[in-house]
Amino acid sequence: MRLLHTSDWHLGRSFHRVGLLDAQAAFLDHLVATVHEHRVDAVLVAGDVYDRAVPPLPAVELFDTALHRLAEAGVPTVMISGNHDSARRLGVGAGLIERAGIHLRTDPAGIGTPVVLGDAHGDIALYGLPYLEPALVREQLGAAKAGHEAVLAAAMDRVRADLAGRPAGTRSVVLAHAFVAGGAASDSERDITVGGVAAVPTGIFDGVDYVALGHLHGSQTLTPRVRYSGSPLAYSFSEADHRKSMWLVDLGAAGPDGAITGAERLDCPVPRPLARIRGRLDDLLADPGLTPHERSWVEATLTDPVRPTDPMARLAERFPHTLNLVFDPERGDADTGASYAQRLRDRTDQQIAEDFVAHVRGGAALDGAERTVLYGAFDDVRVDAAEREVGR
Repeated sequence: MRLLHTSDWHLGRSFHRVGLLDAQAAFLDHLVATVHEHRVDAVLVAGDVYDRAVPPLPAVELFDTALHRLAEAGVPTVMISGNHDSARRLGVGAGLIERAGIHLRTDPAGIGTPVVLGDAHGDIALYGLPYLEPALVREQLGAAKAGHEAVLAAAMDRVRADLAGRPAGTRSVVLAHAFVAGGAASDSERDITVGGVAAVPTGIFDGVDYVALGHLHGSQTLTPRVRYSGSPLAYSFSEADHRKSMWLVDLGAAGPDGAITGAERLDCPVPRPLARIRGRLDDLLADPGLTPHERSWVEATLTDPVRPTDPMARLAERFPHTLNLVFDPERGDADTGASYAQRLRDRTDQQIAEDFVAHVRGGAALDGAERTVLYGAFDDVRVDAAEREVGR
């Protein structure tokens, strides 16, 4: 059986105020085309279908269209809710939708009830573990304590108990939305830490043939049986080096080493590449090596000691798709290690203020006009204080 593993669509999300609905629609076109081209037998969507609990109407319409197209293709789809989704909303109508071959798994009560598909080698049981918020599901699952590891362990106990009662040779697939140890995070994922612990060990999923993970946005192989597909689009500049893809996984007959016979990464369409550039503004504007990034979405980190005038407008002349600007000025000589009181000893208010301005500007001293303005401000304060003293 051939499985197509994807996750973290985040329908309705934008990228630094740039709408991504067209790019998300292009990805779903690509997904459906991939199903046909590679003769996929089942599609796995490991959570975060939407970007927020109450998604905008265009995102809902896009999702609805995708479901119709997958149903028309006659390819079963198993989908779980993630931590960005509203499980209740996503699961509305799940019983009716299931008749069309779209299996929504959003209720923890159904963890031990798989979608059962078959091929020439027998049955394949696909278990959907929606995102499990420990405080909400601990009692329902009978977990030892309210933590991610405990509730996932309890969930997997239900999976193994059901699997043990099935015919010998039944292969198993688990969809889960979690932060599993060994995975590399980005700036895009919402923190799911509970009690200071976010990651769970891969060993929690022992005993199944394939684990289709969602939550982390980078495609990753934690073990040959445990993989993240990653998000199909980049949702922060921390994903600039990601290769966005889906996993095409082939399952053969059950065996001592598992049933996976192949796993291939299939690239997703890229609406526009990302680039992170760094340096002084004039250098960035003149560097011929940055020519490939003139069509990219750009995050520029400026290291000028003094903040340049109109930096965004000047960058946009060369890099018209600059979306984010960061200032990290080059610093002058490091502090000598003297205490704050020692550094201020025998210095006037004017000198202290000038030092402060130079410090926040990366070591650039005030010019004559700026010193005059600063001196005038201090003089006004002194006059005002003297007048208040006389008026007492």
